[in-house]
Amino acid sequence: MLLFFTLGLLIHFVFFASIFDIYFTSPLVHGMTPQFTPLPPPARRLVLFVADGLRADALYELDENGNSRAPFIRNIIMHEGSWGISHTRVPTESRPGHVALIAGFYEDVSAVAKGWKENPVEFDSLFNESKYTWSWGSPDILPMFAKGASGDHVYTYSYDAKREDFGAQDATKLDTWVFDNVKDFFHHARNNQSLFSKINEEKIVFFLHLLGIDTNGHAHRPSSRDYKHNIKKVDDGVKEIVSMFNHFYGNDGKTTFIFTSDHGMTDWGSHGAGHPSETLTPLVTWGAGIKYPQRVSAQQFDDAFLKEWRLENWKRLDVNQADIAPLMTSLIGVPFPLNSVGILPVDYLNNTDLFKAESMFTNAVQILEQFKVKMTQKKEVTLPFLFTPFKLLSDSKQFNILRKARSYIKHRKFDEVVSLCKELIHLALKGLSYYHTYDRFFLGVNVVIGFVGWISYASLLIIKSHSNLIKGVSKEVKKPSHLLPCSFVAIGILVAFFLLIQACPWTYYVYGLLPLPIWYAVLREFQVIQDLVVSVLTYPLSHFVGYLLAFTLGIEVLVLSFFYRYMLTAGLTAFAAWPFLTRLWTRAKMTSLSWTFFSLLLAVFPLMPVVGRKPDISLVMGAGLLVLLLSLCVVTSLMKRKDSFIKEELLVHLLQVLSTVLSMYVVYSTQSSLLRKQGLPLMNQIISWATLASSLVVPLLSSPVLFQRLFSILLSLMSTYLLLSTGYEALFPLVLSCLMFVWINIEQETLQQSGVCCKQKLTSIQFSYNTDITQFRQLYLDDIRRAFFLVFFLVTAFFGTGNIASINSFDLASVYCFLTVFSPFMMGALMMWKILIPFVLVMCAFEAVQLTTQLSSKSLFLIVLVISDIMALHFFFLVKDYGSWLDIGTRQLLACTAWLFMYISASPNRLWMLSDPGLDLNLLHAIRAWYVKGTP
Repeated sequence: MLLFFTLGLLIHFVFFASIFDIYFTSPLVHGMTPQFTPLPPPARRLVLFVADGLRADALYELDENGNSRAPFIRNIIMHEGSWGISHTRVPTESRPGHVALIAGFYEDVSAVAKGWKENPVEFDSLFNESKYTWSWGSPDILPMFAKGASGDHVYTYSYDAKREDFGAQDATKLDTWVFDNVKDFFHHARNNQSLFSKINEEKIVFFLHLLGIDTNGHAHRPSSRDYKHNIKKVDDGVKEIVSMFNHFYGNDGKTTFIFTSDHGMTDWGSHGAGHPSETLTPLVTWGAGIKYPQRVSAQQFDDAFLKEWRLENWKRLDVNQADIAPLMTSLIGVPFPLNSVGILPVDYLNNTDLFKAESMFTNAVQILEQFKVKMTQKKEVTLPFLFTPFKLLSDSKQFNILRKARSYIKHRKFDEVVSLCKELIHLALKGLSYYHTYDRFFLGVNVVIGFVGWISYASLLIIKSHSNLIKGVSKEVKKPSHLLPCSFVAIGILVAFFLLIQACPWTYYVYGLLPLPIWYAVLREFQVIQDLVVSVLTYPLSHFVGYLLAFTLGIEVLVLSFFYRYMLTAGLTAFAAWPFLTRLWTRAKMTSLSWTFFSLLLAVFPLMPVVGRKPDISLVMGAGLLVLLLSLCVVTSLMKRKDSFIKEELLVHLLQVLSTVLSMYVVYSTQSSLLRKQGLPLMNQIISWATLASSLVVPLLSSPVLFQRLFSILLSLMSTYLLLSTGYEALFPLVLSCLMFVWINIEQETLQQSGVCCKQKLTSIQFSYNTDITQFRQLYLDDIRRAFFLVFFLVTAFFGTGNIASINSFDLASVYCFLTVFSPFMMGALMMWKILIPFVLVMCAFEAVQLTTQLSSKSLFLIVLVISDIMALHFFFLVKDYGSWLDIGTRQLLACTAWLFMYISASPNRLWMLSDPGLDLNLLHAIRAWYVKGTP
């Protein structure tokens, strides 16, 4: 069995890694030649303002009095420059947004492994190509561009990270700090000859990162007075900085100003997905080389924004976010960033047609260089007779397009040059994508073959060792044939040789060779397969087809629930009807009615809006009161049993009740303090952390009797969960736990009904670490249902609390009782614990189900393994390497974690602790073992 679990761990690790290796490798290539426009640029210097988290509508729209929140910017739009909407690409996070703006490419998802901060792959940027760059702003953004720059010409000035506090102060001070430091910098430059000469050079960049709007949006929502007031403060600050630049450089007309945002923000104060409020950001440009406002009578757009913003008479020029990088480089005459995929928006340029044509030609050659390097790399590691080139952009076609473009420039057909270069860029980008995904099919087929083999092997192991399905299997040990292993060895040698002559990476050997030992193990069980077929053929066909359809339907409901939360409601509604479709209703009416009631009550939660969009502290207080009422009823009931309830246990319950009361107080007082902008009270913070720490220990002091231990776990976890709640989700663990208590009872009734074993008195069952394995029984068909119930409840535990597989479903306000200073890893850890709490409740209840049904965790979780692996295989085909956190997260994150259900409880004394960006279910099992047994 140890060999089986070791092999299983290896298979699942490879499957997990393959998702990143196949779908999320970096698209960047290196080795290109820098390209720049061979004509004098219009500007000597560029000033880039990035208002983090600023929505386009929040800047452009008028307030209720018909006045602009940003009068200076609006004056620029009407009298001095060009404007439009910058369409960002998801995920709409700060790092990907800034990379698109400054480096010109959309960062791949592999950057998430380093928290969007460190550079997973070095890349070129506008800052790197500039002669000097000075930047001011957040310590989370500035260092990533300075770190990758060659030489020592990118200078950063950032405030202390502790200033990024969501509750203690006015976040506009972050932007005020930037504006004040820029002014002090130029004041100091007048008295520093070395610095003065540097800032009077050409091809220099000044970058002002303004984080206040984003911080106020997270803390107070974009509709708040704080968010809108911050926009006015930024507008005033930009006006002062522009005036200072013009004065310092003597109004020489050689400065270009660009004002934009990295991403927008939803109405509930989050970002990361693809809602228009997140992807539509403002772009306002003015100064050297920029077109003046263009009055028009009509504009054709698919939205009604122009009329809402009263800007229908000023020409709107929309761009993709990555297009801003080539615009900035052409304005100051530096080479285009080597990895840029942006297309120069020539409509913004106020220059000669020759300059526009040459700039567009340079842009096309720069992207074509990436295509050539990518094609060469792939061609070098592929056998000539197997290499399939990108047919839409052959070498001859490249040459013809470039030659024709040069001819058009020579004959002054500049519009044709721009059109031809855009065509070449689109073809080159398609070719880049083609070669980037060149090996995806080959790798995917190998992984799927291996994983299907693993599922088959696990299923055979269940049938052979843990069920009575094939009692007639011969116990005689047959001498194994040498033909089978020799055949697999020969195939392995051929596969290895094929990969070797193509100089494939070592991971290709893993994906290509791993399926061989798996399928060898499957085919060695040929006798089991034969007996299984015979056994199935003796089974009534209608029953077999019915069970198969039910199993398939259950799997599909689980898969669909990852995309459509209401599928959980449909599943829970079906659960509610289950007792009435069996004889349970006649045997245990009260238990059946309780099961139906709590199933329907729990079915309401997946229909509720995503957590954080409508915070309501009164619901948190209500959940706390219900916990106190339930505690009173349970303690009163237990006190009547004097023989089983001693004073020490009463003291433990009273401590837990006190902890719940303190949690309610902390939630209420913290909310009030933050509304008054007084920050998080220190005493509240101490109580919150103490409550979290005690919740891990206090349940161990309670009685090991089944219901008393489970209730103690619920009380401890609820006190922490209240501190992490902002609305209706505070009620979810309470309803879930009630259903879990009923589940324990109803499973006993099903066992007695089927005659598998006698009904045990639940008050006599205790959690103990050393379980008598002689009491365990073989698996029956109904145990598949129990395993399915477990998986379904685990999925419900995640989505039922209002989560979606997207980072913007997690509200930062959930952690404000613990900390308000921005700390992504600490906040992420607290949110993860909030997610895990319902999981722990389900797992602790399932431990009780295992004990009461006399079923070993090993055999039951083999079924869970098969169910979750089939789900994982579904998700493997649905993985996307583009889209929002919702699109990517739903398919990639949950595909990676589906198979981890198997390791929730592989065996009580053998755990493999894995680390996963989604849900570490081994950790979950360790927590469960700690709570219910007091032993990890």
